[in-house]
Amino acid sequence: MQMAEGSKAEGEDEFQPHPVKEQLPGVDYCITSSPHWPEAIILGFQHYVVMLGTTVIIPTILVPQMGGGNEEKAQVIQTLLFVAGLNTLLQTLIGSRLPVVIGGSYAFIIPSLLIIFCEKYTEIIDPDVRFRETMRAIQGAVIFASMLPIVAGLLGLWRIVLRFLSPLTAAPLVILTGLGLFQWGFPQLARCVAIGLPAWFLLVFFSQHLSHIVGKKQAVGHRLAVIFSIAIAWALAGILTSAGAYKHSSLETQFHCRTDRSGLISSSAWIRFPYPFQWGRPTLNVANGFAMMAAAFVALIESTGVFMVAARYGSATPVPPSISNRGISWLGIGMMLDGMFGTGTGATASVENAGLLAVNRVGSRRVIQVSAGFMLLFSVLGKFGAVLASIPLPIFAAVYCVLFAYVASAGIGMLQFCNLNSFRTKFIIGITLFMGLSVPQYFNEFLLVTGHGPVHTHSRVFNSMMQVIFTSPATVATILGLFLDLTIERHQHATRLDSGRHWLEKFFSYKSDTRSEEFYALPANLDKYFPPV
Repeated sequence: MQMAEGSKAEGEDEFQPHPVKEQLPGVDYCITSSPHWPEAIILGFQHYVVMLGTTVIIPTILVPQMGGGNEEKAQVIQTLLFVAGLNTLLQTLIGSRLPVVIGGSYAFIIPSLLIIFCEKYTEIIDPDVRFRETMRAIQGAVIFASMLPIVAGLLGLWRIVLRFLSPLTAAPLVILTGLGLFQWGFPQLARCVAIGLPAWFLLVFFSQHLSHIVGKKQAVGHRLAVIFSIAIAWALAGILTSAGAYKHSSLETQFHCRTDRSGLISSSAWIRFPYPFQWGRPTLNVANGFAMMAAAFVALIESTGVFMVAARYGSATPVPPSISNRGISWLGIGMMLDGMFGTGTGATASVENAGLLAVNRVGSRRVIQVSAGFMLLFSVLGKFGAVLASIPLPIFAAVYCVLFAYVASAGIGMLQFCNLNSFRTKFIIGITLFMGLSVPQYFNEFLLVTGHGPVHTHSRVFNSMMQVIFTSPATVATILGLFLDLTIERHQHATRLDSGRHWLEKFFSYKSDTRSEEFYALPANLDKYFPPV
């Protein structure tokens, strides 16, 4: 019998579990390493193009409801781009130091619409006056809401919360940070299948198949997969538009498929510098401010998930709570800048750009800083920026289908530190994922059918706060996951091992792992004056 076992064929695979990896292997450039400048500039431009989708979608939803036209929409997009560039530089230089882009947040749409549809503003007849008055009210609410992440960061409150996280609770947070945005994927792609589906196929081919065809040493396939896919799909859309393919289609189809329907190029100024309080002095209704604060809470949680993804795809060690805490403080300052400049929304770490790190396999901090430079440049050069911002949104949606999936897979990877043979683990991970998707679906469907959310009290502000929180899959999963992980068999020794807490605890302190300083130390020896703990 022993001889039979020893005479196994040499090429036969042995059934061994895959080793646990604290840092993700296979990344071409980690956070602290950088490609050569020409390649860094191209990759930075690619990150800039990817973040344009959300930058265009949010003003496209809000500005027409505020009474604004194409000119106002173009100005808000330019402003959002400019502030995103500032916030990204701040976050990568003196914030978390992670390769994350800080852009607009979808979470702020509901409280912004609450303000927009206030009777005080809907009664204004002049659309220009209505736009400015509404924008000033949103600005005041966003500035008020920014106090939540600023205070949570400066007082170290978020650091305390994060030390209760285990891989078991962090996994659903990260998974649903990606999967929770599924409505911005294929449903938006399907608005123009003729250009959206080819863009998706092109991205899959360039990122996954091309390198195997031309040789694994050729990294150009996955490095520039997104920009190649968008360029080809955009050219196809231009050809179809010129050929009159959508001449007899509905106005909605023309808006999503044609390359000449955004109205941005003709409405944008050649050169325009966004500046603080450009719409006038912000006004504040405290009730609206609290509604906006619920969105800031959601952005805080989702950004924490993106920080974890960026660290993973940047081949860094897990983010110490003190570093995430520092990043959240600067996220709050970013929200304040959004309110001061008047972007119509608040700040959050970009999910799509975190997914792009995985496609490129380039987690370089410098690349993200280069992309911030493009944001600042094209926000000022309005006409040039408007050309790229007029890319049909179904093309961006096709890209999101891949990028959001990569973010979700980073969360799945965290389960390698948990005991997946434990019924406790299976219950917590299963119930948090299921409820994280099911609860927001219920809230959204209820709103669609009845015109209001399931929480329907006499306080519109409270209703809005509940709608914002419980339509965020990542937020629902995080709250539920923390509750279950801290209450089910909490005091048993096996619980700590099953949840992976014993592995993550060594990164709870910044000084406990020597690699933390390599990835997260502030420049110019500023850690000496602002020491992380």
